[in-house]
Amino acid sequence: MNTGDATPPGDVTRLLEAVRDGEREALDRLLPLVYDELRDLARRQMWRERPDHTLHATALVHEAYVKLAGGGRVEAADRAHFLAIAAHAMRQVLVDHARRHMAAKRGGGWEVTTLADGHRALDFRPEEILTLDRALERLEPRQRQVVEYRFFAGLEEAEIAALLEVSERTVRRDWVKARAWLYRELYPEAES
Repeated sequence: MNTGDATPPGDVTRLLEAVRDGEREALDRLLPLVYDELRDLARRQMWRERPDHTLHATALVHEAYVKLAGGGRVEAADRAHFLAIAAHAMRQVLVDHARRHMAAKRGGGWEVTTLADGHRALDFRPEEILTLDRALERLEPRQRQVVEYRFFAGLEEAEIAALLEVSERTVRRDWVKARAWLYRELYPEAES
């Protein structure tokens, strides 16, 4: 992102207030201001996908925007919160894409990707994205948010702590618990 052309935080905040108030055009004016950050989020998400994935970062940003714009009001308090919401929308786009791909190919040609933080990795094939999505929905709400913000949005612990209004230690604890729980859910045979 070109920091020399960075938008003052107040501009984004004012547009988010207008979006919360239901002003549809405000979301259209907001997109160019956060587009580079959304592309960075999308690149991080696509990095985890198979190399021959038919969806690219730009398309992921645009599909997530369509999902946000068509889903009613966006209730984001600030830039970081909006990016977290956008990351969730990107996750939904990727899950929908995986569902369509599974229906068309029944899982053929998938590559392995990981859910990791530098310690113990959770390996899963893209067809397991659907299993991961179902497992995420069963996590405690705050743990699910930590996984979404950290894994899907690439946010740091301090950013997540600020968004969730908890300590960084709580974020770390939730991350560890969520990863362990997800590992057990995705790989029950490993527990034997």
